[in-house]
Amino acid sequence: MDNVVLLVLHLACMSQVGAQVQLEPETLTVLKGEEARLTCSASVPWTVMVWLLNDSSVLTISSKYGVLPSNNPNVTAENRSTPQRSSWVFILRRTERHHQGQVTCDLQNIQRRTASLFVQEKGSVEVSGGNRTVLRGQWVLFECQATGWYPKPRLGWSANGIEVGQGEYNISSEVSAEGLFTLTSNLSMQAMESSHLECLASVSALSEPLTSHVRLTVVAEVLQEKDDCSVLLALTATLSAILLFLLLLLCVCIVLCYRRRRQAKSSQQPSVRFDQSVSGQSSVAEVAGGKVNLGYSTEGLADNGHNNLIKESTHPPGSVSVQKRVANLYCHGNSCVLQIPDVVSSSNLSLHSQSQAQVNLGEESSRATRRVTTV
Repeated sequence: MDNVVLLVLHLACMSQVGAQVQLEPETLTVLKGEEARLTCSASVPWTVMVWLLNDSSVLTISSKYGVLPSNNPNVTAENRSTPQRSSWVFILRRTERHHQGQVTCDLQNIQRRTASLFVQEKGSVEVSGGNRTVLRGQWVLFECQATGWYPKPRLGWSANGIEVGQGEYNISSEVSAEGLFTLTSNLSMQAMESSHLECLASVSALSEPLTSHVRLTVVAEVLQEKDDCSVLLALTATLSAILLFLLLLLCVCIVLCYRRRRQAKSSQQPSVRFDQSVSGQSSVAEVAGGKVNLGYSTEGLADNGHNNLIKESTHPPGSVSVQKRVANLYCHGNSCVLQIPDVVSSSNLSLHSQSQAQVNLGEESSRATRRVTTV
């Protein structure tokens, strides 16, 4: 009976001590080359703490002297104790594949705790072939290769940020002599639209997958964009042609209007001159006692039965000269009648009375020339 009581008391003490010793985390996964940190803490007094890696002692800590000298420079410890609890952090600086295994914190003569350490390796990932340009509806094969991974990585595809179903690609793997994995995946898809493809490889120690991406361009979409540009250019050219035509039409209208105005002005000037000539001749003819021939024309008459007769008179200044300008010759049979109008021009005319005009015409001061041509 006494033995049973002692056994129960011993088991209770052991469970209480075990609850007071902790090793965190119980499982740790790191990438090769990274640090591994584990914390061993106890709420009971202890004398010596020994750290073991795969059952091999790598570090010893004394509660009185701290970390004792070690032959392994890749390991160390940091004291994180508080007044209520003793705590030490075991640090493995550069992890390697052979460090993977069991990490043990052994409180001498009290309790030991063990945690699992996993060391993973990150390899590379690449989609072969680069960017592709294909026709719409064409089937395209993409190949992705993930090399140098440990353990075997997860490999997948995404198109435009959406995960591709596993049934649309296959995966094959092989292991090298060093225990590293190489995976190859082939994705076959029908090109219906331009897409951004990614091949993703990851292990649990990676916070984000390692990716390789390519661009799939569908030619039909490029042609559509070119057609849109062609339509835009054609529309711009048409509008430019219409504007140019309107501008040219406006210029033609301006030129025609300008020419009509000039013709209108030129047709008004002869009539004005004619009116001034007639009025001038009338005033001189009235003074000389003659009549104005309203049918007078300076152009030669080319009709049969008409001849021209010009009489020129020269006179000294201050006198009145009479100039026989145009003679009309009318012929009927063998008899002809010559009519000569009188037009008087004067540069200086002196009037002695309102009822009589004296005109001095001297044979010495004037000379008349008559030219008669009979046809």
